[in-house]
Amino acid sequence: MAATTHSPAVSDPARAARVVVVGDGPLTIDDVVDVARHGARVRLADAAVEAMAASRAVVEGLAGDDRPHYGVSTGFGALARRHIPVERRAQLQLSLVRSHAAGSGPEVEREVVRALQLLRLATLATGRTGARPVVAHTYAAMLDAGLTPVVREFGSLGCSGDLAPLAHVALAALGEGEVRDATGALVPAADALAAAGIVPLALREKEGLALINGTDGMLGMLALALHDLRSLLTTADVAAAASVEALLGSDAPFAADLVAMRPHPGQAASAANLRALLDGSPVVASHRTLDADGRPACTRVQDAYSLRCAPQVHGAARDTLDHAAAVARRELAAAIDNPVVTVDGRVESNGNFHGAPVAYVLDFLAIAAADVASMSERRTDRFLDKARNEGLPPFLADDPGVDSGLMIAQYTAAGIVSELKRLAVPSSVDSIPSSAMQEDHVSMGWAGARTLRRAVDGLGRVLAIELLTATRALDLRCDAASLHPARGTGAVRDLVRTVAAGPGPDRYLAPEIEAVTHLVATGAVTAAASAAVGHLA
Repeated sequence: MAATTHSPAVSDPARAARVVVVGDGPLTIDDVVDVARHGARVRLADAAVEAMAASRAVVEGLAGDDRPHYGVSTGFGALARRHIPVERRAQLQLSLVRSHAAGSGPEVEREVVRALQLLRLATLATGRTGARPVVAHTYAAMLDAGLTPVVREFGSLGCSGDLAPLAHVALAALGEGEVRDATGALVPAADALAAAGIVPLALREKEGLALINGTDGMLGMLALALHDLRSLLTTADVAAAASVEALLGSDAPFAADLVAMRPHPGQAASAANLRALLDGSPVVASHRTLDADGRPACTRVQDAYSLRCAPQVHGAARDTLDHAAAVARRELAAAIDNPVVTVDGRVESNGNFHGAPVAYVLDFLAIAAADVASMSERRTDRFLDKARNEGLPPFLADDPGVDSGLMIAQYTAAGIVSELKRLAVPSSVDSIPSSAMQEDHVSMGWAGARTLRRAVDGLGRVLAIELLTATRALDLRCDAASLHPARGTGAVRDLVRTVAAGPGPDRYLAPEIEAVTHLVATGAVTAAASAAVGHLA
């Protein structure tokens, strides 16, 4: 759903100015976002260089050994029993990279490739791969020069690492293939390296394997999605609050003591956001009566689920996000290669490259995104139905019949939600054997990550349409009753009005939907709401 882009994204100058040190400990999700999306520079820690040199000495000690050592003196995958003579081992590594750079399809987004390359650099920096420090320095130099290898959409099964995507990056470091330069122009890798003063790598024993055997692509996309979904789930609370207010819904179900009866942390956070956003709303107060004891008692105690149960659904998505973030943090602390050089100097084969831990949460997040979007679209639809919108015009149209109002905006949201439901079918339940049955169970995590990126994009668009609809409804409601919205929802309404006009005759809607989508994607919506009511979770 999201378009592939080759030019650099708009960068946050403060984040671009950072220097991310690789090898002093695990990277954070913010580190990945800053390098991948904002162009922050990287530096290899001195301790990492020392660790790499130590493990390299182990590999070189094995190079002349007559016994077979996988990746050092043997072939790969189903060819692992083939012994390779010393004089052919440099060619072995070069052939590995060339043959595995076999991706196909559209180019992968710049930020994804940068994330992938940074995370492979982080594994190299652990000193567990046996690669020379020059390999890591070359990757760091390419990142700092803004050189982005061309990686294709298809080629990874999410086991033995993201092989084809990582091989395309390695190929560029060798001076072969193509890259996008800092301006987004397509350039032969050899020319781009020369222009940046980077000497192409000449691989030695084990190094080709070390560059392609990791879950870095799927992990990079997970990190980017986690960052974006944090903001989008808060935006979902903002949109829900505006919808509750404009549909004359009740805020009573969001009371802290009611929510605490089901002690899920995400639910509590979402309900707290809704309370803050609706606090002091004259619109909500306008349809309250007093009970027998003289206390406010809202008559809207059985709102539709899409209003009343927003904390439960949004909260479940938040808890899913927290679980996925815990998995990501573990992966960011991992050294994934096969074989690895252990701390005590052994060279051991292992299965840590299998993508299942990442693949499962990628799928889980796509399910959560689809469900949050589905609830949002139901609130949008409620606004447009005269029988359910509490006295607003049909389709929020200026002159219903002559004008169609936001009728087709809801169609757009519905179409996206339908697509998100299809995208929510898990990739990780599939496995297709490869490498002559040596790799007979794979995770399909790369496919799940690609799906999640489209799901995140779709969720943002659906929330934007709800905000466009809810703010128009708020204007109609407030104008008719001489009221004004709550501080938080009012601030968001005012922000939306900077890019989309209020109620009136029909007009060209697509640019307004895109403009509000941009406000959602950049975090401007949550920033406006937080500025008005204080920090939102």
